Amino acid sequence: MSTYLNALQRHQDLFQKMAQCESILALLAQQIDHCFDAGGKLFFMGNGGSAADSQHLATEFVVRYKAERAPLAAIALTTDTSLLTAHANDFSFATVFSRQVAALAKPEDIIIGISTSGNSENIIDAIQTAQRIGVKTWAWTGESGGKLVDIADHTLAVPATETARVQEAHIFAGHWLCEDADRRALCKAAAEK
Repeated sequence: MSTYLNALQRHQDLFQKMAQCESILALLAQQIDHCFDAGGKLFFMGNGGSAADSQHLATEFVVRYKAERAPLAAIALTTDTSLLTAHANDFSFATVFSRQVAALAKPEDIIIGISTSGNSENIIDAIQTAQRIGVKTWAWTGESGGKLVDIADHTLAVPATETARVQEAHIFAGHWLCEDADRRALCKAAAEK
């Protein structure tokens, strides 16, 4: 089997297992809906590829996914390079997200920390900061959940250990949440007519 087909097979195997994540994603979708109804914001954060995923998903909520609907309040804490570099230089990279959470988050918000290992120090610190404020916290991790499984309020632990496969599943989960948010927004708009 070629390396391409081998990678494709591992991807397919994981996505068959993703059905076991349906109930946890349904809970997050419901919480996101309540968050937006309460005037809250959805925050994303991660490092490396997970930083890119954070930016990607926040954009889908604000601009649109598929449906023409009102913008939904989502922020990627990974996109302000001046803030990230100033904080890392003046304080520590370990607190680069928690500083933003302390400045911006409110109890009606939700924060999603994306860490394939579940052990990213800056994600852990930000989740703990969010909890002190009363923000609902979610960790998106790989199979073990790492340290975050015992810290975050809820964990989406993708049933895989290979980083690339975990990241593919995180983007799938994010896209499904965007699709669900589109559906809910359109239903509410129709009910208001």
